[in-house]
Amino acid sequence: MDHSPFEPDMTIFLQMSAGFCPSPDHGGPGRLAFVTSTPLSVAKGSGTYVGISQLARALEARSIRVEMHAPTWRSPSYTAQRILFNVLAARRLRTGHADWIVGFDLDGFHYGRKKTVPYVASIKGVIADELTNERGVVRAMLRIQVTCERLAVRRADAVVSTSRYSRQRIVQAYGIPAAKVVVVPELIDLSAWKEALPDGEASSDPPAVLTVAHMYPRKNLGLLLNAFARLRDAGVAFQGWMVGDGPSRRAWEQLRDSLALQDRVTFLGTIPRRELVERYRRAAIFCLPSRQEGFGIVFLEAMACGKPIVAARAASVPETVSDGESGFLVDAEDSDALARALTALLRDPDLRREMGEAGSRRVEQYRADRVAGLFLETVQSALGALPGRRIHADGHGVPPRAPAGHGGAHTVAGGGR
Repeated sequence: MDHSPFEPDMTIFLQMSAGFCPSPDHGGPGRLAFVTSTPLSVAKGSGTYVGISQLARALEARSIRVEMHAPTWRSPSYTAQRILFNVLAARRLRTGHADWIVGFDLDGFHYGRKKTVPYVASIKGVIADELTNERGVVRAMLRIQVTCERLAVRRADAVVSTSRYSRQRIVQAYGIPAAKVVVVPELIDLSAWKEALPDGEASSDPPAVLTVAHMYPRKNLGLLLNAFARLRDAGVAFQGWMVGDGPSRRAWEQLRDSLALQDRVTFLGTIPRRELVERYRRAAIFCLPSRQEGFGIVFLEAMACGKPIVAARAASVPETVSDGESGFLVDAEDSDALARALTALLRDPDLRREMGEAGSRRVEQYRADRVAGLFLETVQSALGALPGRRIHADGHGVPPRAPAGHGGAHTVAGGGR
């Protein structure tokens, strides 16, 4: 098994603002089909699921109906499941009535062979980039997924990336024109976080360093554990909270034990949202030294909770975390530098507060309502710029001549399962 499969009862159909029809003044789509084979839970779908679900909710607030197409069955191989799901879903998508088909990562690649309405490939994590940190069977399975994602971006009418870094990697790895790829960052529902956070400040003794991650090798938590050992040896008071699960967890737990950090560092696994919010609230610092991130939604969560961040100066992270303002960035292979950055914050509550407040201001630009509007505006503009294509007020792209047997978009409601 290359990745975790879906739960067998995973049936999702998000029907939002049913009956809404766009007016000419609206100038955008009234119905979107979201296509994803990523597990629809935080535990298994990680940041990709969070980004997709938050975008769907933000679009709902704009009176746009979203139909979520996802597998309702499981396969021993996640890669095989993703491919078969896409083959089966393509016909349903072609006979649906969405104004745009939005496929996440490789999803939608088979629909792209014969499109009836515009197809948007929204790349949350560039698989060709992610596989560089994997080995063995997982790497081999990701190579197959890379082939599908390459087809997806080449067949799509527009490609959405979450960062400039990812945009560059998409262009390099998949050989598509840079002009085809637009950048729309991830988003966060700040109102929901503010509602979830209890009033008043909280802390832990000793001060806690919080990490939240799906534990793949690219998350680089071995570097953090070695930095923790340096903190202990230097007499710095701290405790480490590791939230999340994944294929590298056992190896990192063994490294923790070999470094004799059992009394300092706790692996908490996947925890309920209420407990996660409380951990964010009580933590002194958020730290995730990933070697590769397409964006990193957890950095937005940390800033929403007013926490300073220590991370690696790698991939897209510098686009989200402002070095020296909302946190510190260090080399992804330098545990001494990571330890020094953590020490500076652990020993200076005023600096933690200053950087936390800077992060709280910075995260406002990623508000869900703002980014959802940017998504619609940017994609609409990209589709309208296609050669020989005009975009009607209902969001449909009209090619100069439809392929034989395929006219405009169908208007019969499609199922989300």
